[in-house]
Amino acid sequence: MDIKRNGSRPSGRGPDEYFTGSVRIDPLFEAADPARGVGARVTFEPGARTAWHTHPLGQTLIVTTGLGWAQREGGPVEEIRPGDVIWFAPGEKHWHGATSTTGMTHIAIQERLDGKAVDWMEKVSDEQYRA
Repeated sequence: MDIKRNGSRPSGRGPDEYFTGSVRIDPLFEAADPARGVGARVTFEPGARTAWHTHPLGQTLIVTTGLGWAQREGGPVEEIRPGDVIWFAPGEKHWHGATSTTGMTHIAIQERLDGKAVDWMEKVSDEQYRA
C-alpha cells in the first residue's frame, strides 16, 4: 500500500506550450510499472483550455466543479458540468477547458503506452474556442 497524503505533491502551472490561459495541475496518482494509470485534478480559470491533443489509450474526464466545454475533432463544442463523465477514445483528437465566463475543474485519468500518456498538437484558436 502507498498513501499519497493531501498536500504532499506540489501543484503546477499548465505549461503555456500546451494550455491557453491560467491552468493549475494537481497530480493525484501515477501508477508504478507494470500498471499504466495516471491521474490529475486540473483547474481551468475562465477562458482557459488545453491545446488539441490525443491519448494513445484514451482518456476519462470527471467534471467536479464549474462549467466547461469539450470538443472532439469534427464534432460540436459540448457543455460539460459537475458529475459528467467524458470518454475520449484512443487517438481521438480533442480539447477541453472552462467556458469563457466560468472556471471548471475535472479529474483526468489516462494510461501510458510505452511511457507516453498524451500527444500534444496545435493550440485551439479563439475562433474554434468560441464556436
